Amino acid sequence: MPIADYGVLKGTVVDRRTETTDTPHYQIRVRAADVDFRCAVNIRSQTSPPDLLYLAVDDFEHPVTDLLAALPDGFTPLESAAGGAALDYVRANLFDRLAMRPAPTTLPGPDNDLGEFLDHHVVQALGRPDARVYVFGQRWGPEDKRDKIFGFTPGNGVHDVHMNQGNSGRFVADDGVWQDGGLIVRAPSGRWIGVFLAFGSQSWHTDDATGHTIPGAGGPLPGPGEPGAAVRIAGALVNPAGPAPERETVTLLNASPARVVLDGWAIADRLKNRLPLSGAIEPGAALAVPLAPPVQLGNGGGAITLLDADGLKVDGVAYTREQASREGWTLVF
Repeated sequence: MPIADYGVLKGTVVDRRTETTDTPHYQIRVRAADVDFRCAVNIRSQTSPPDLLYLAVDDFEHPVTDLLAALPDGFTPLESAAGGAALDYVRANLFDRLAMRPAPTTLPGPDNDLGEFLDHHVVQALGRPDARVYVFGQRWGPEDKRDKIFGFTPGNGVHDVHMNQGNSGRFVADDGVWQDGGLIVRAPSGRWIGVFLAFGSQSWHTDDATGHTIPGAGGPLPGPGEPGAAVRIAGALVNPAGPAPERETVTLLNASPARVVLDGWAIADRLKNRLPLSGAIEPGAALAVPLAPPVQLGNGGGAITLLDADGLKVDGVAYTREQASREGWTLVF
C-alpha cells in the first residue's frame, strides 16, 4: 500500500547534521509553531546502485509554490491527487529528470558529496525567521521518548523525503502516485529552491493508479537522441488575447531527423485530462496543437504532459501564475 500520513512540513531550520551510519541520512531539525521535528533525508540507498540521484533547481518556478506560501507553519497532510500541493516526480513536471545526477554519500574534501550538496541549500534557511523550508514525506511520531539525533522531546519528524513510486523488491509496498518527497526552500530573498532525490533502482514509467513500475516500459526516461525523446514541448499559448473562449495551443517540436507519427499520442493538462493527437511531425518541424475541452491550461499555473501511444511520458513542462499573466504571449520552455 502507499506510504501513510503523507504531507508537507513547513518551518524554520534550527540545526542540521550529516549522519554516516549503516543507513546514512542528512538530518534536519525544523521548528514549526513551537514544535520540533527531525527530517531524515536518505543520502545512500539500501539497494544497488547505492548513490542517489540528485537535482537542485536554484530558481524553482512551479505552481506548487503559490500553494506552499499560503500554508501555516507545521505539518499539513496532503491528498495524493493532482491539482493540489502533493508532489509527483512523473506527473507534476517539477523538473527535467534528465538533469538528475548520481551523488556520492561522502567523499573527502569540501562540496563534493550529497550531504554537502543538501547542506548548501538548507543553510539558507538556518536560523532565519524570514526563510522557510518545506519537507515533503511521511510523518512519524510524536513518540514518547527523546529524539535520537537532536535530543528534543517528544520524538517527531518526517522521512521518505525522496521519490516514492516505481520501487523494486521489498520497497514496492511503498509505491503510490502523488506522494513523492522532496525539499523546497524559500530563501530570505523570496527565491524558491527545489531539491529532489530518487534511487537509481526506481522506474520513471509508473502506473497512474498504483505507482508500480509498468512492465516492459524500460527504465528512466530516454536521453536526447534516443527513441521517444524526439518530440519535445517547445511552447504554449496559455493566455490568448481576447475574450473567452480562448484558443490555447501547445507547440511540439520534432528535434529528430525522422518523421514522427502522433497517432495514439496525447497531451495532458495539470488535472490529467487528455487530448488525443493524430497526424505526424516532419523532421525539424514544429506543430501548434489547438487545445479543446476537457484539456485546459489555467492562467493560475499548470502543467503540460506529452504521452506516446503506449501512454508513457515523453516530455513534460510546468508554468506559474506569473508566467501566464502576459496575455497573448507564448511561453517558451
